[in-house]
Amino acid sequence: MQAEKHLTGTLVLSVFTAVLGFFQYGYSLGVINAPQKVIEAHYGRVLADIGEGLATSPHILTMYWSLSVSVFAVGGMVSSFTVGWIGDRLGRVKAMLVVNVLSVAGNLLMGLAKFGPSHVLIIAGRAVTGLYCGLSSGLVPMYVSEVSPTALRGALGTLHQLAIVTGILISQVLGLDFLLGNDEMWPLLLGLSGVAALLQFFLLLLCPESPRYLYIKLGKVEEAKKSLKRLRGNCDPMKEIAEMEKEKQEAASEKKVSIRQLFASSKYKQAVIVALMVQISQQFSGINAIFYYSTNIFERAGVDQPVYATIGVGVVNTVFTVISVFLVEKAGRRSLFLAGLMGMLISAVAMTVGLALLSQFAWMSYVSMVAIFLFVIFFEVGPGPIPWFIVAELFSQGPRPAAIAVASFCNWACNFIVGMCFQYIADLCGPYVFVIFAVLLLVFFLFAYFKVPETKGKSFEEIAAVFRRKKLPAKAMTELEDLRGSEEA
Repeated sequence: MQAEKHLTGTLVLSVFTAVLGFFQYGYSLGVINAPQKVIEAHYGRVLADIGEGLATSPHILTMYWSLSVSVFAVGGMVSSFTVGWIGDRLGRVKAMLVVNVLSVAGNLLMGLAKFGPSHVLIIAGRAVTGLYCGLSSGLVPMYVSEVSPTALRGALGTLHQLAIVTGILISQVLGLDFLLGNDEMWPLLLGLSGVAALLQFFLLLLCPESPRYLYIKLGKVEEAKKSLKRLRGNCDPMKEIAEMEKEKQEAASEKKVSIRQLFASSKYKQAVIVALMVQISQQFSGINAIFYYSTNIFERAGVDQPVYATIGVGVVNTVFTVISVFLVEKAGRRSLFLAGLMGMLISAVAMTVGLALLSQFAWMSYVSMVAIFLFVIFFEVGPGPIPWFIVAELFSQGPRPAAIAVASFCNWACNFIVGMCFQYIADLCGPYVFVIFAVLLLVFFLFAYFKVPETKGKSFEEIAAVFRRKKLPAKAMTELEDLRGSEEA
């Protein structure tokens, strides 16, 4: 067991390099918020200069700004469906290398926005960066789950979320007006994650290919052993090779699974429903609403510099993501996911009470503030990190690429829906918007309680067997258990 838990330098390098893709995703999510007023003012000047006379129309500016924000998610939705194809065609490492070209190109377009029609360049740059992040958000969990030993798969999987929240936090800090969030420096702020893309590109040249991909997809046994030895150090690779052989036989019997077959086959039905629901629960949990409301609530509470309080939320976000790295292998995925959802539900109720009674009792603003921090903490304990890697654990080699592509698309689509609709719902419902999230969180909790399996410490084949067992009628299950317990059997 100690050998399985051994962290080698190559494994650390490989996982760190891969999750730089999620750092860029987090940075792109957070970077657009801080300089909003500065960029909108620049859009107005550019539109006036090109003689369209649109600078005076707030609706046109709002449209361009909304497009600048949401086109990122559209790019992710479009490219997420090609994850399985590019991952199998090029291999995990080479695919991550190639798609980095999109990140560099997108960041260059944004970094050079002042040298052309800025609104066009930023929208194009955000779209191209979104294409990169859609591919990366599928390729990274696939690679990390396949290079990680079973005993460390959960802990290393949570690093995806840590990379995201670190990217968000750094973008928030750099977006302060005395750093890069000002009229002079905002193009550099938007294009800065291109540095992470270049770093990832060169580090990927040092990373071994996924041994599972080499063995199961390409049948290159010796190369798979070499890759395992690099990743595991002096450990005997034969135990994992034997596990891969089982998985290969299973994949051979399944053949290649397309997205259409994934939905058509009853064999994958349970796992697909779980994979989609964990993605929906992450995006529709209300976490984006919390970040949207936080500055406003801190203002009402009398905080002199609410932007720093919002950065404080980002710090809490990051700290508890680090804690979840250590929790996930001890407590398990399912229990943390359930605890996170229930904690968020209670926090959402407290948030609603705090906002609704704010006009009557000034101290209710502090209830809302505490609820914000608790909501973020519980999100990072479970619903934040777990959906990114549990999908790769729920499927064996055959259907995994298609499943990750579908789950990634679902996550991006939900991200887009929240981004486009939340403002209208918040205006309509006011402080009671969190009642909607509380109801949704209750639904997600009940679903997770009855349907989400524990994947901690299980091989991919054992996890697939859990879903197969769930489909057996109760009587057949009893007979099967009797047979297993019988010495004659």
